[in-house]
Amino acid sequence: MDNNWFLLKDTTPIDSPALLLYKDRVASNINLMLQIAGSAERLIPHVKTYKMTELVRMQLMQGITRFKCATIAEAEMTARAGASTVIIAHQLVGPKIERLAQLVQTFPKVEFISLVDCAESASAHQVVFSSHRLTANILVDVNNAMDRSGHPLNDELFPFYQSLFRYPYLKVLGLHVYDGSFRDADFAARKAKSDQAFQGVSVLLQQISAAGLPDPLVIAGGSPAQNVHAQREGVHLSPGTCLVWDWGYGEGLPDQPFQWAGLVFTRVISKPKPGYLTVDLGHKAIAAENSIDKRVKFLNLDQYSFVSQSEEHLVLEVADWEKWKVGDALYGVPYHICPTINLYEEALVIQNGEWVDTWQVVARKRKISI
Repeated sequence: MDNNWFLLKDTTPIDSPALLLYKDRVASNINLMLQIAGSAERLIPHVKTYKMTELVRMQLMQGITRFKCATIAEAEMTARAGASTVIIAHQLVGPKIERLAQLVQTFPKVEFISLVDCAESASAHQVVFSSHRLTANILVDVNNAMDRSGHPLNDELFPFYQSLFRYPYLKVLGLHVYDGSFRDADFAARKAKSDQAFQGVSVLLQQISAAGLPDPLVIAGGSPAQNVHAQREGVHLSPGTCLVWDWGYGEGLPDQPFQWAGLVFTRVISKPKPGYLTVDLGHKAIAAENSIDKRVKFLNLDQYSFVSQSEEHLVLEVADWEKWKVGDALYGVPYHICPTINLYEEALVIQNGEWVDTWQVVARKRKISI
């Protein structure tokens, strides 16, 4: 194993801070994702982690044609990349439903799907899509564990699901069931929790079948639970972070051997006092939602601790202070890669230690054209 896989042969042209994307490692992660799922047809990966057209196309080349996203901009980027189906895994409100209708009109060959979890959302879709004489494809968002969104798994869920078939401008395609809250490092514990939470979904599926309704598409299994739901017949998987991976998932999910493929590149900009290094990796360059000691892990620095962080600066206390010079480069693995990538306009693509391309993080915008 090459412990120095991340090092660049020439750092001279790289401004800092920068986002580095190691293309061969991304390709390896896509292959592992396919192995877990068993087939490309079973995958509906999420694009929110990376938001780049080229990464969608890397998956299209492997036969993956359906994708999930979180925003209208991500949906537009994915459609432009060539996806056949784009699921917006976020209940749309306000002008976003009209923007969805515009997407449907702009990309007539792409199947767009959105989520609903209540009558108000269903009615809002009905109003907008009826005004355009279009049909809104929908999935019912089911809250089986995470308590973030979705209709609760209770006695009212099946009647709600059934009621949606009475809307003339809605087409009900199935269920979206995300249990991303199960992140136990022990696979058996993670599986036990996911299995228990899915019991109510199994009951719902039986009710749908008994009522003679169309067989539903069932989407579950984000990155943490993908290898749990892979064992569940008839369930499609929607991981996303695993294409790039990060320190948080790498540490917390040891049963999933994905590779770190996205790093932050930073430089020492000051040695303000003995033992202290300051690098240009502030809040604007690394996701800062976790405590300061869970934001970045440096791969070429030993025995260090975090002192402080501000918008442009990260101050470290290090054991080998004399060794480091102003201008020296550090390579870090983000604890949470998704919001970190969102901070950068572009990613520098690295192969064999060299910067070979630059990919725009197109869908970090809230709006591309629609």
